[in-house]
Amino acid sequence: MSYGANFPALFQRAAEYVDKILRGAKPSDLPVEQPTKFDLVINLKTAKALRLEIPHNLLVTADEVIE
Repeated sequence: MSYGANFPALFQRAAEYVDKILRGAKPSDLPVEQPTKFDLVINLKTAKALRLEIPHNLLVTADEVIE
């Protein structure tokens, strides 16, 4: 099970920063931002190997389930 930042969203934000810098903004003037989109990924194969039972409501809310 993993809960972390959504990488495509992070790359999009990084590209926007690069665009601002290339247009003349000073990097020191740009604010530091935190991720705003997170993903919950559950690996059922690993959970079964560890003999863990994942509740159904958690599986339903997961962004991705690896079987």
